[in-house]
Amino acid sequence: MRPLIMASLALPMIFASAGIAAADSVVLPAGTQIAQGTVIIAPSAPPPVREETPPPPPTTTTTTVQVWEAGHWMWNGSTWEWTHGQYVVRPSTVSTTATWQPGQWVQQPNGWTWVEGHWQ
Repeated sequence: MRPLIMASLALPMIFASAGIAAADSVVLPAGTQIAQGTVIIAPSAPPPVREETPPPPPTTTTTTVQVWEAGHWMWNGSTWEWTHGQYVVRPSTVSTTATWQPGQWVQQPNGWTWVEGHWQ
């Protein structure tokens, strides 16, 4: 079993205070919520994406912009887990011309890295 490898700007300080070296791997239990800004590196490519039919948006107003974020696979440190799709609301602090960039797995020399979806 290859561990989940995490890195973040804030994590080195947290890990150092816990006596964990920067080069150590951190394994998280299944279902653990990953903080935004954390880098997840998986040892292999994710399985094929599952087909999902988006439900109607939960709210429909002229001032709320919502986009469907498709489901995707997440690496939990020992296996792939499916994360169901959800609607993402554009924050009021983001430009009204911003578009949603969906999350994706990107192959890197050290494994597959999850790039979180974001408004751009």
